Amino acid sequence: MKTSAYRLAGVLALTAAVVGASLQPASAEGDAAVLTSTPSPLSTSASSAPKVSAGLSEALRRDLGLTAEQAADRLAREETARATEARVRDVLGSSYGGSFFDERDGALVALTTDPVKAATVSTKDVRTRVVRYSAAELDSVKTGIDALAGRHAPDAVNGWYVDVRTNSVVITVNKNKLDATARDFVAKARAGREHVRVVEETASPRPLADVVGGWPYYINFGGRCSVGFSVYGGFVSAGHCGRAGDTVSDHNGVVTGTFAASTFPYYDYSWVRTNAGVTLWGYVEGYNGYWYYVRGSAQAAVGSGICRSGSTTGMRCGTILARNQTVNYPQGTVYGLTRTNVCAEPGDSGGSWISANQAQGVTSGGSGNCTSGGTTYYQEVNPILSAYGLTLILS
Repeated sequence: MKTSAYRLAGVLALTAAVVGASLQPASAEGDAAVLTSTPSPLSTSASSAPKVSAGLSEALRRDLGLTAEQAADRLAREETARATEARVRDVLGSSYGGSFFDERDGALVALTTDPVKAATVSTKDVRTRVVRYSAAELDSVKTGIDALAGRHAPDAVNGWYVDVRTNSVVITVNKNKLDATARDFVAKARAGREHVRVVEETASPRPLADVVGGWPYYINFGGRCSVGFSVYGGFVSAGHCGRAGDTVSDHNGVVTGTFAASTFPYYDYSWVRTNAGVTLWGYVEGYNGYWYYVRGSAQAAVGSGICRSGSTTGMRCGTILARNQTVNYPQGTVYGLTRTNVCAEPGDSGGSWISANQAQGVTSGGSGNCTSGGTTYYQEVNPILSAYGLTLILS
């Protein structure tokens, strides 16, 4: 694929991956990560390691402190983990306790309550750990807390999620806002459940939309958010960015589309139907002169490296910490978010999340910033596509 074939001169575009008239998508040549070890029965082969743009590799090296060789090796090993995780889950069955990618040795760690089954999936690419609770048990506890919260938990309760690494359910609270209502909620959530532990934080999450975001777009000529991913007919983004019927415009003030559907709170996703004449591209902007490939939407394992693009702070990377977190925003409770240690700021809302070349989700909100660091959550892209019957535009 020649990069010169994708110049944007003269194109009106508001998409998940445009970078401006003078920039081009990066070539993937030479960027294939290679896994040099011999694949096991539960591993992918070296030839299936992902091809990623040079810009994505640069962002991973910057934010995760890796050399070029380390970044290539990690991408290959994460690809192996991604392909292996579903098969490990099937083998372990009801004893499955979750899994995560361990960056220290580049292996998938599979948890199980059955020591006998643990031996059946152990390979050099898959380590096993025997735990007390199955993933189904922990998910059930988490669902019980969801029901306890209803539409909104006390303000001091930031959220809750299944922490695969510690085989527990974690409730996070803002210790600076704790009051009797929050303590009562936590006590009820923990009652009779040894699975649950509480972690104190010093800030609370908020949606990252602001009147100040891949590319920026503007809602009703006011607040700014970031495009998530191009789909046939438009693009997906965060639900809190706008309501059905709101107009969307680009940085030149040209109306480029309308919110066709939006959900927030409960979930945080939306899709914008673009107007005729808007060109949609299956890439993500890197804010560094590169486009990043979007080749699918396979879910990455917990512990995998991940990058997000937003119009306020550009491309930032980190790791996936947990899935299916419930987050308690001031506007209401949102379910099914993924927790990361990537930073973000207002205006980044709705922006793209990718792991290697696989679309992962759109920015919802978080706490902290890109000066001191923080926690950011994204809504997974596959449920958005399913909810609205949409299909990604691929590179």
